[in-house]
Amino acid sequence: MIAETVCSAVSAAGLGIAAVTAYRKRFLAAARIAAYALVPLGLVLTGIVEWLADTAFSLTAWVGFGLLGLSWVIFTTTRAVERRRGGTRKERKAAKAASEPDAVAPAASAPSLAPGSQPATRQKSAPSDDDFSDIEAILKKHGI
Repeated sequence: MIAETVCSAVSAAGLGIAAVTAYRKRFLAAARIAAYALVPLGLVLTGIVEWLADTAFSLTAWVGFGLLGLSWVIFTTTRAVERRRGGTRKERKAAKAASEPDAVAPAASAPSLAPGSQPATRQKSAPSDDDFSDIEAILKKHGI
């Protein structure tokens, strides 16, 4: 009952402010203020305010919200653990079987590289003068 009265008073005050704003020839702002002022009155008339007031003071509703929150925490936790592990048990077994190397003879080892056959590493070369001449030409074109 008090919530409905407060919402109605807020709507009346907002409509009064909208009327003063319209009197000052600011019609667009007055229309917006009136729209915002009508929202609480609409909530009262549809019964949402009464429903919210009944829900806010209901122990059963709060227990329900608590259970919903608990279920959300469980879902997100299990999803995070599943992502960290890499999927379901079947997916992990399939991935493990696919990643195991074929059997190798005990005496065999990885092939070694000869001393001179190490892979070539790329070294940064100094920029050539052609690169700088292109940049110079662009800068001169723009007067810099």
